[in-house]
Amino acid sequence: MAESSTQSIVIAAPVERIAAVITDFESYPTWVSAAKSAEVLEEYEDGYASQVRFTIDAGVLKDTYTLKYHYSDDLSRIEWSLVEPSQVQKSQTGSYDIVANPDGTSTVTYTLSVELNVPMLGMFKRKAEKMIMDAALKDLKKQVEARA
Repeated sequence: MAESSTQSIVIAAPVERIAAVITDFESYPTWVSAAKSAEVLEEYEDGYASQVRFTIDAGVLKDTYTLKYHYSDDLSRIEWSLVEPSQVQKSQTGSYDIVANPDGTSTVTYTLSVELNVPMLGMFKRKAEKMIMDAALKDLKKQVEARA
């Protein structure tokens, strides 16, 4: 089983606004540098995406894959898993946990676990996950705070 990595960031916005940006999958290519396309394939009755197909190009890493999403009732937790293995990934699970802070900001904790089809030393894999998570959280913060 793959190990997971976790990273957090404070964003100057309420939980609802952060969740709205995270769940607006089709806009990802406009603000997530590696995302070339994001297509909602299925939705739940409430209109939130249940399956989304992504195409990414992060230089040495190119892949197309589909994620299945689940949401807590208040959208403070958004989690996902890989529907089926892709060309690059055997598995992927992850989540965003969003906690409101007393000062009106929110802390977003991103947890990610990816198992690749090609073996990679743990040290390099953790470094790659950290870089992916760091970029994702900074891009999210920039996008959410720009919508203020």
